[in-house]
Amino acid sequence: MKVTSPRPAADADGRMPLMEHIRELRRRVLRAALGLLLGMVVGWIFFDPVWNVLQKPYNRLNPKHCLGGVCNLVVHGIFDGFFVHIKIAFIIGALLSSPIWLYQLWAFVAPGLYRRERRWTYVFLSAAVPLFCAGGALAYFTLDKGLQIFVGLAPGDTTVLVGVQDYLGYATAMLMIFGLTFELPLFVIILNMAGVLTHERIKKFRRSLIFGIFVFAAVATPSQDPFTMLALAIPTVILFEVAELIAWIHDKRLAARPDPYAGLDDDEASPLDLEETELEGPAVEKNGIETR
Repeated sequence: MKVTSPRPAADADGRMPLMEHIRELRRRVLRAALGLLLGMVVGWIFFDPVWNVLQKPYNRLNPKHCLGGVCNLVVHGIFDGFFVHIKIAFIIGALLSSPIWLYQLWAFVAPGLYRRERRWTYVFLSAAVPLFCAGGALAYFTLDKGLQIFVGLAPGDTTVLVGVQDYLGYATAMLMIFGLTFELPLFVIILNMAGVLTHERIKKFRRSLIFGIFVFAAVATPSQDPFTMLALAIPTVILFEVAELIAWIHDKRLAARPDPYAGLDDDEASPLDLEETELEGPAVEKNGIETR
């Protein structure tokens, strides 16, 4: 009769050997990659409707600089069409599979977090996706404005021919920059909840932070025109003010809580917290000694 050794129980603190961490990471990465691959298949199938929507900002340009009075993109190379299909499929696949790879990331990191930190992560994930989508939507509606400014600088007797690769790179950069910039106020809230960044410090450096937002918007936007800069900077400043308000409310609530160490002398022992914690677990009596 073959005797098998029992599988070691999972550590209550989420600890595991290094090789087990590597195997767990490999499993999570493979599952996320499989979800991305399935999303890319869907993106390849629905390439035409997505591309029609994505190129509309360019089609709305002033036709005086376009060939034949119609603003259409140009394919310069033999493989440009194939690479455009791959890039669009990747973008759609990343969006469609975001619940899968975000969950895999969360499942890998969560065992090492405290219960309070997990609650912050839930808030972060639930707010990060809508904020990113809002930034991407704003970028989409400002694409033609930035393009119009720079295409309009071409001499009146010239024809502007823009390749699909160049336009797709510009549009993708705009969508990503706007989407990620809208996440910055969320990081301010997370740092405040973690006790790293207080409202007093935010208030002290408010003017410098707002000025930094405008500088970042001027440098980060691909077109670097004033309209696109303001379209990115002003909503980000508004979101930053909302984040500051949330930080003020959070710090005010913390200040209103009673201090358990108030009234204790310097040589007096602080009260012990005998409640069960998530990491310690319940007390276990072994050989007459209560341990955890």
